[in-house]
Amino acid sequence: MIGAQASDGDVDFDLRRLEAYLKDWLGGDVAACVRRTSGGMSNPTYFVTRGDWRAVLRKQPNNVLMPSAHAIDREYRVLTALQGSAVPAPKPYRYCEDRAVLGTPFYLMEWLDGRVFYDYALPGLARDERASCYRSMCAVLAAIHGLNYRAVGLGDFGKPGNYFARQLNRWSRQWAQFRRGDDDNPALDCMVHWLGERLPASETIALCHGDFRIANAMFHPTEPRVVGVLDWELSTLGHPLVDLAFNSQAWHMAPDENGGLLGLPLDEMGIPSEHDYLELYYQLSGATERLTLFHQVFAMFRGAVGSAGVAARGDLGSGVLPDAARVGRHLARAYATRGVALIEEER
Repeated sequence: MIGAQASDGDVDFDLRRLEAYLKDWLGGDVAACVRRTSGGMSNPTYFVTRGDWRAVLRKQPNNVLMPSAHAIDREYRVLTALQGSAVPAPKPYRYCEDRAVLGTPFYLMEWLDGRVFYDYALPGLARDERASCYRSMCAVLAAIHGLNYRAVGLGDFGKPGNYFARQLNRWSRQWAQFRRGDDDNPALDCMVHWLGERLPASETIALCHGDFRIANAMFHPTEPRVVGVLDWELSTLGHPLVDLAFNSQAWHMAPDENGGLLGLPLDEMGIPSEHDYLELYYQLSGATERLTLFHQVFAMFRGAVGSAGVAARGDLGSGVLPDAARVGRHLARAYATRGVALIEEER
């Protein structure tokens, strides 16, 4: 994956066992070369080459704090379901649940050629290219939500009951597990309380990515269009406006907060305003509901808890990033602070 920034860091499993697995599957006696990527903050990801054959390997981290947050099997399932649909996604090759191979479940998928940007500012692109990239990203999000999930075999991909109530309960429990005595985040606690008093009732359900942001969209090597959506570990059946709120967080976050846009000269850069981006989504998706403060705060809450999980894994030495503990705490506080700021703006 061009632009995905591979590194030669140590793998956290026995390479000989992977080579034996690949030999049994693919045949031949070819040595495998494995490189760990530097992108992502949850499930370790590796580039695997074996002669002319290449693939991407995704696995659970060795120290799993909450197995439901590293749903490798669900990633593989949704990627399989998306093949041939309007949603661009890498082709899954093989899933292995045998922990004797790499120590955790893992799967192998297609190695796409393309560009991954970690900043919403899309550095290095021309003004008109940025505008086209944003339109493509928005169109892909609309395609995800417009997918007939039952027709592709995902009718049971989510649990019944109020989506927001279930999600608030799940992520609140995760925050209770991740927090440490010296890791106080009162803004996050404030969001939990605020959200709990305002749970909406909505019957709208769609396939949701769960973490739809610029870093999880791979763009064509030279064209301003998305060729693959990555990192489906948080995907489920839920309310599409949560996905939209997560995607639009960039307009409320600073550049050092997951590559946000706050304070940048958007018009000069060719990047749409949040209002224009949301209007484009409504047009492309045909959505009748509109993004509300609840959806925005809910997305910030989830971002904060997810980042707290990154910090907790970093403390255990199993973080994907070398400085996962520091990055996770920084982002957990940033998301929570921005979420409370949204609440206070409405008062």
